[in-house]
Amino acid sequence: MAGIRITDPPAPGSAVRFAPDFGQRFILTVDTEEEFDWNKPIERSGHTVHTIARLARFQEFCQGAGICPIYLVDYPIATSPAAADILRGPLAEGRAEIGVQLHPWVSPPHDEDVTEYNSFAGNLDPALEREKFTRLRQAIEGNFGKAPLIYRAGRYGIGPNTAQILADGGIAIDTSVRSNFDYSFAGGPNFRRLPLTPWWIDADRRLMELPLTTVYSGMLRQIGDWLYPRLWRIPQMRGVLSRLGIMERIPLTPEGVTLPEALRGIDIALDMGLPVLVFSFHSPSLAPGYTPYVRNEDDLDALYDWWRGVFAYLRKRNVAPTTVVEIMASVELA
Repeated sequence: MAGIRITDPPAPGSAVRFAPDFGQRFILTVDTEEEFDWNKPIERSGHTVHTIARLARFQEFCQGAGICPIYLVDYPIATSPAAADILRGPLAEGRAEIGVQLHPWVSPPHDEDVTEYNSFAGNLDPALEREKFTRLRQAIEGNFGKAPLIYRAGRYGIGPNTAQILADGGIAIDTSVRSNFDYSFAGGPNFRRLPLTPWWIDADRRLMELPLTTVYSGMLRQIGDWLYPRLWRIPQMRGVLSRLGIMERIPLTPEGVTLPEALRGIDIALDMGLPVLVFSFHSPSLAPGYTPYVRNEDDLDALYDWWRGVFAYLRKRNVAPTTVVEIMASVELA
């Protein structure tokens, strides 16, 4: 996989094909991480892991809805006995799945300076990115009893060496690409030209890219990938276009997206024929006061209501939940 970059446009013929009975499915991914102040620069120390206890309630909630959540855990969570105690049982029973989320600033070895540029793991020296990934992957398998098959870079920070590192580490699916977003202003990757449909990153079909789902809605949505980035100097105009129903960008997440917006996004994604809708949110949102999206108990109740509404609507649209194991078993490799 030398020279293959996940951020490059997919090669012709690399689209993932699924068995005819797969239909359209969805997965729920949880960026399972430490708590930190989102309004301050990234730091190596000073974080907490208080919200780990809230994973138990969320897991029970998902089990009650027939959903198998995918926990993408970073190093502070991977090495937490409390997290292992909560998730080891559901993982062993197939009621949850585990994956890797690399936050390089809190993942050993700590050989790099803590800067915004270095917060994107793909910007690190290749040997350092590999060592951080390897140690994190080993910690996950050792503490949770399951080998992770899916990866998401913290801050979506994949780089030119990430694909090879993941393939060598036994990862089957990368889900770092956030289509229709651009992080190059901070030194991160640009995903604006990458598709929403999954594709094989390498010719040998060892590693799949399964992008997070973000769609454009409104009368101008067909030119959203051209127009939306051009409004970054006047962000208030984005709000105007959204309120007027002319154009809005809708990621499938309860963080900053209302339920009506999410349902509209689901309809658009399904009409586009996406085989897998990828939902995501951050685990610190499971307790008040740790993210901008859940400031109090009312916000937390609203987050759970958001998921209830989404699950009900997906059932109405005959979109079933799926898992990493099911996805890999349903792909057509011929």
